[in-house]
Amino acid sequence: MSQFTDLVRILTALVLVIVNGFFVAAEFALVKIRISRIEQMVIQGRLFAKTAKWLAQRLEHSLSACQLGITMASLALGAIGEPAVAHLISPLLEKLGVASEAVLHAVAFAISFTVVTALHLVIGEQAPKVFAIRNPEPMLLACALPLKIFYLLTYPLMFILSVSTDAILKLLGADEKSKSSIPYTEEEIRALLREAHVHGNLTRSEHSLINAVFEFDDLVCRRIMVARKDIDFVDIKEDTESVLAMIRRTKHTRYPLCESSLDEVIGVLHVKDLAGSNVQKGFDWKTLSRPPKKVPENMPISKLLRHFQVTHQHMAFVVDEYGTIIGMVTLENVLEQIIGEVADEFDVEEPDIVPDGPEAYLVLGSTSVQVVENRLGIKFEEADVDTVAGLLVHYAERLLVAGDIIELPGATAKVLAVSDDRATKVRFTLLRSKD
Repeated sequence: MSQFTDLVRILTALVLVIVNGFFVAAEFALVKIRISRIEQMVIQGRLFAKTAKWLAQRLEHSLSACQLGITMASLALGAIGEPAVAHLISPLLEKLGVASEAVLHAVAFAISFTVVTALHLVIGEQAPKVFAIRNPEPMLLACALPLKIFYLLTYPLMFILSVSTDAILKLLGADEKSKSSIPYTEEEIRALLREAHVHGNLTRSEHSLINAVFEFDDLVCRRIMVARKDIDFVDIKEDTESVLAMIRRTKHTRYPLCESSLDEVIGVLHVKDLAGSNVQKGFDWKTLSRPPKKVPENMPISKLLRHFQVTHQHMAFVVDEYGTIIGMVTLENVLEQIIGEVADEFDVEEPDIVPDGPEAYLVLGSTSVQVVENRLGIKFEEADVDTVAGLLVHYAERLLVAGDIIELPGATAKVLAVSDDRATKVRFTLLRSKD
């Protein structure tokens, strides 16, 4: 009879270890899995997915149920497991010659404590915890129904515990708002995207597109515009043949219509409007003019995109705080911030950055500072400039000439070409640390 009782105690202890592991696995699966993934499983009709969603929607109480189960199982295991193991090994110790009652009790307790603790940690804690973290979906689905039943059976006790916990938190200054989960920050989301890309859940193009969307709203018109000096425009005071020659040479879709300069913008000329028009000497370009649209230099490009959608015009002039036109921006400039450079059959633009030997690159002066930082993996100090040409003037604190060498953080820049007091081509040489 005594041996049967010992066997029952041992089996009960093993069951309690497994029960403890069940609640540990359920707890970590609930914490690890995302509610959006659970909703997907519900749509897919996965077994017990609706039960899992029910638990996730009551996350705090569900976790309380897990903790209650863990505590009850651990206390019961301590009360049953150690005495059962000690009683089981005592006869073995007596046969080994341990005669003293005190020594026998101490050794039996030490061995039983070690065995029960090892089983509790390995089977009841670590193994289910790690498995739930690595496989939260199947674990949560497997635990959902038993956990919900336990939740409902122990709800009155959990309600009392919840009220007591809230009272203590209130005394500690934690208000109701602290109960809600804290949303991911942009940096955390970017880190998750990087991890997903590394593990193959996102392709390189998907990762690049999503990252570009995050940066989209941080950019303003001034950072993506075509600078004033690079704008090709139609001067209505020039003769018709000269204007047509310029259009044939540059091959743009739209042109600003101006009187002598961009300070006197009349409108916008769309090349398609020339089809069917009798363009002869003395042609009045104003007859094809569309009203010009202007936007401030600090307008976010997300609002600029909306501006294009509302006005149905894909070109706008960028003005500074004094009302002076400093550049021009098109829908193509906006979309390229998401999908990358888009060149049509008429574009013959030189690449912004070209490798030029070990740790060296040829960079156009009009290249965005942010593009250079991302491509070359270096970081410059904060400055109110947008292009490499402006950055070099910021560091040199003077206008540049060809041959100038400027020391930058992590690189040396040599000016190769200058036009209109602006560096147009620069050679960057990276300075890698020797550590």
